[in-house]
Amino acid sequence: MRGLWLVAGGLFLGLGLLGVVLPVLPTTPFLLLAAGSFARSSPRLHRWLLGNPVFGPPIRNWEENGAISRRAKRLAVGSMAAVLVVSVGLGFSWTVLLAQALLIAIGSAFILTRPDGPSGK
Repeated sequence: MRGLWLVAGGLFLGLGLLGVVLPVLPTTPFLLLAAGSFARSSPRLHRWLLGNPVFGPPIRNWEENGAISRRAKRLAVGSMAAVLVVSVGLGFSWTVLLAQALLIAIGSAFILTRPDGPSGK
């Protein structure tokens, strides 16, 4: 089972890193999944990910406090809203737009109801 968690962690890490350069692919959820997978398979890789100066702080904030920073919340909700606006502009059907709006509303509600964390930034 440990091997499966390690492979999953590697896959999620790869997807998270792709999300850094691809605007449609989210980074943080995949890095959180990678951290959780590495916590179950490789303490060394888990520590490495938490120690990363860019990705470590938001992961630690989530693991320690179940929190998402205000900046990350603004970026996430803003990105989701932008995707919906682009979809409207591209003329997607109303059923696709409705499904997209519903999923964005659920995702935004989850994100916005998480605490900001100890720094509150």
